[in-house]
Amino acid sequence: MWRNRSPSSRRAEIQQIYQSYALEPNPLPASALLRFLHMEQQELSADEEKVKVLIDRYEIDKTAKENGSMTFEGFFRYMESKDCCVFDQTHRVVYQDMDQPLSSYFISSSHNTYLTGDQLIGESDLEAYIRALRKGCRCLEIDCWDGPDLEPVVYHGHTLTTKILFRDVIRIVEKHAFEVSAYPVILSLENHCSQKQQEVIARLLISILGGKLLTTSLTHSSTRVLPSPNDLKYKILIKNKKLKAQTSDPSGPEESADEGEEDEDEKEFEKQEEERDDTDQQARAKLWFTGKSGSKMNNKNKVVVAQALSDLVIYTKSVKFRSFTHSSEHQNYYENTSMPEKKARKLAKASGPEFVHHNQQFLSRIYPAGSRTSSSNYNPQEFWNVGAQLVALNFQSPGLAMDLNDGLFQDNGGCGYVLKPGELMSSQIIFDHRSRKYGLKPMNLLLKVISASNLPLPSHSKELNPFVRVEIHGISSDSCKKCTHAVKNNSLTPSWNADMNFTIKVPKLCLIRFYVQHQTGLFKSEFVGQYTLRFNCLKKGYRWVPLRSREGCNLDPASLFIFVWYS
Repeated sequence: MWRNRSPSSRRAEIQQIYQSYALEPNPLPASALLRFLHMEQQELSADEEKVKVLIDRYEIDKTAKENGSMTFEGFFRYMESKDCCVFDQTHRVVYQDMDQPLSSYFISSSHNTYLTGDQLIGESDLEAYIRALRKGCRCLEIDCWDGPDLEPVVYHGHTLTTKILFRDVIRIVEKHAFEVSAYPVILSLENHCSQKQQEVIARLLISILGGKLLTTSLTHSSTRVLPSPNDLKYKILIKNKKLKAQTSDPSGPEESADEGEEDEDEKEFEKQEEERDDTDQQARAKLWFTGKSGSKMNNKNKVVVAQALSDLVIYTKSVKFRSFTHSSEHQNYYENTSMPEKKARKLAKASGPEFVHHNQQFLSRIYPAGSRTSSSNYNPQEFWNVGAQLVALNFQSPGLAMDLNDGLFQDNGGCGYVLKPGELMSSQIIFDHRSRKYGLKPMNLLLKVISASNLPLPSHSKELNPFVRVEIHGISSDSCKKCTHAVKNNSLTPSWNADMNFTIKVPKLCLIRFYVQHQTGLFKSEFVGQYTLRFNCLKKGYRWVPLRSREGCNLDPASLFIFVWYS
């Protein structure tokens, strides 16, 4: 249903706010500006000095500035500035405690990082590693295979994806690893190489990465706790299988390459899951799975980890997940497990509190199901809800999953490490994301979607009928969505003035997504722009929301104008 409204503009809306505090024709006095900051923006710590800073920063009228007041033009510049962005600007820098063990953080993680397209015939490209690192990704995946002339290659094995050289990947990592973040990078190796080429891999890691490569344990670290991001600043860690330590039996068993990362049992689990479904894409994936696992399972000479490569695995040794009980009794603090999304989902549903407790001690990596041959993504929120740290996504695939990932990891300075909320780390009460009782007072959130400005037109149309959907992503009982009505043919100044009320039980796990769409029919719509942020990054008061493209690029000057209140 269309609703036509009288033309409005951001400028006119801000002028109404200004006039409610100013005694026109006089400029806004400092005392009134301070009252606005306290009453509307809920910046309760603001004082006369803060007001003076704002006037100096945004007022250009010399007389007003000398009198310590603000004209409407200065006020308008302030309201359109980053100081009034919906995202709390104090979160643009690293502000969290970075001295906790690695297991205490969500860590931005990529799956099959080298791919720019699908999982079967897509291109492998070094640029994919650069893009991931510039997004703040701290865990990169590298699939290693034997190449010609003792030159290991990277590609998605047993598929038609193109190949790139392992040495070139490591050169890119060395150059860009700490371009946007000083905190450690984890290279998750899926190792399928022969002993000789694993030795080449080890030499390349050492020679190219040099002092950035972590090769020994930290002397001051605890013997039972993972080091912190601060401990590992500017270091690159190798995540791989590792040979078992020598015992009294020097010929004791060795670990083979298929006993850890994305191992055969896990892939068989995925295969069985896919056989329950009957779509064309899943049928394709099933054939691919049969080819992949069959070729390896028929190979009696399983790859054994080379000593030189094993020696480079310090705090991120990949082991097979068996059960939470087994992990509690046998897993070492420096060992981590990896599992496909469907197995992780079953565990989260059946044993959520145990999963949370497990992730308080150990690193867990979740990766997309093999049926996602188009490089689609699962919703990462369901695994963040149980405290999984390394929730790996296909970074080349825009959409909800990457919007949520970008929203979470723009917090804490975009450094790729976000401290898990206390609910997931408490040793007193183990959090159950499926329970409806948390012993916490729910948060009431009011969002008033006032208007938008300068929305981009669809490439195929000169008309835009915009509406806004606000989505809450968190635990299942908190997750919901609400929509405004659509405004007919207005891309420049659409106005809604729509109130939306939400009750949120666990706000620290919530992400809020503003999703702007173009109504093309009764039940049809097209993407216009979106913006996602954590609840704890949300500023109260009158705020503007920057919009991003499907790929996450800034659509400036397109934005929403909203009012935020929560208590």
